[in-house]
Amino acid sequence: MVREAPPDDRGQPGPTIYEVARHAGVSIATVSRALRGTGPVAPATRERVMAAVRELRFTPSRLGVSLAEGRHAANGIVFPDLSGPYFAEVLLGYEEVASRLGRSVIILSRHTQTDIDRQVRELAGRVDGLVVFGDTVGDDLIGEIVGSGVPVVLLARTPVVGADLVSSENTRSARALTEHLLGHGHRDFVLLGAPAGEDDIGERWAGVTATLAEHRITAPEPVACELTVDGGLKAGRALLRSALPDVVACADDQLALGVLLAAEERGLSVPGDLAVTGWDDIMAARFARPALTTVRQPMRELGARAALALDQLITGERATARRQTLATELVVRTSCGTHPVEEQ
Repeated sequence: MVREAPPDDRGQPGPTIYEVARHAGVSIATVSRALRGTGPVAPATRERVMAAVRELRFTPSRLGVSLAEGRHAANGIVFPDLSGPYFAEVLLGYEEVASRLGRSVIILSRHTQTDIDRQVRELAGRVDGLVVFGDTVGDDLIGEIVGSGVPVVLLARTPVVGADLVSSENTRSARALTEHLLGHGHRDFVLLGAPAGEDDIGERWAGVTATLAEHRITAPEPVACELTVDGGLKAGRALLRSALPDVVACADDQLALGVLLAAEERGLSVPGDLAVTGWDDIMAARFARPALTTVRQPMRELGARAALALDQLITGERATARRQTLATELVVRTSCGTHPVEEQ
């Protein structure tokens, strides 16, 4: 039996969620929804549950409610990597909401695993629901997990039938960034950071490519490199050895910061000799010299929305998958040749 409260003054065990459900004449799932304030519960039923709670002096614990419903009180989240401020911000947003909902979080990083598919399958069997970030695992495995009945929320990747999707808008902001650069007379582009698959980076480059094509400019193939400051530094050193492009558009801010370092090593002026842009608007972007033109995306909110979406699927508040796309914003700073903007 799951004990929901410490022994009373006479040393007797406290009431359980089962007793509350029996007293109110409802299921334990209904008691859980009424106490959590999630899911459809009729007002009269909710009052009946709360009356039973008051009468029995029931003190719910998150773990006890989850165990009573056959759940683990834990979520899993799978990242391609955990290094860098982008992943850290997403994870912070996720953990803040998961903690408020009384759920622990088990984190799995592909970067440290040799057999990621097996690890993800095992994790799916230990949690109430799973969040998968990017193209960490393939569509077939995600479909398999969804088919097993485990709720799945995808972050920043292409959709899979039966799974929720939370992502940032990429294409429109990429077009806005490209038009801005074209407006400065830039025509020779380098795209730094190749997508791992059909993920959000791929959407960014699709927006850039389409906009350049409208101006009769053929976009180059994206240059593959590690999505880190060191990766940007190494790629930047190679790119800047020969004829300089007008602009190096980077898949994220970390790459762009590395390119700025490479330009500094060569004694090049940014934006005098070339423009550099990023994506994400991490904190370092605004303090770089020159300050980095980028696209701001709501990193922490991405994690928070994923945690809320997964909780809705786990508790039965919502049974069907949905897609959420969060707005992004072009932030123009001095690395592409403009005057600094006032930070909000």
